Amino acid sequence: MNTNLNNYETDHDAWVVNQAALLRAGQLNTLDIEHIADELEEIMGNNRRELHRRFRVLIGHLLKWQFQPDKRTPSWRSTIRNQRNDIEDMIEESPSLKRLIPEKIALAYPKAVALASDETGFPKKTFPVTCPYTDAEILDDEFWPEQPK
Repeated sequence: MNTNLNNYETDHDAWVVNQAALLRAGQLNTLDIEHIADELEEIMGNNRRELHRRFRVLIGHLLKWQFQPDKRTPSWRSTIRNQRNDIEDMIEESPSLKRLIPEKIALAYPKAVALASDETGFPKKTFPVTCPYTDAEILDDEFWPEQPK
């Protein structure tokens, strides 16, 4: 067990390879259970943080698209499509993330406003206080917000 612990602390990749080999060999009593549990929880946290980041960028670009139509570029369109595709891939790979969408959108929105403000030069108050798009619109590859009236 000490070897596993030392590998975990000094050579994470070697520790992972070792733990996988022990699992495949059925040597369950020699596994570093505590660190394996930590790693699994870390994976879950990474997925949630990644979902949050992708919504921040996606919504920020949707805001730019809507509020600065004269500056629309193929790059913005590409960023919006890529974020949507990557979020779709994440949810396809881990369907339980779908339940987090409303929460992650709500949490990402203020930072998306800051991103849009920074990149457009518009004050934050230019943008709605709450997200003007539904969850479905945000993820819909055919949704492109129009300029506010």
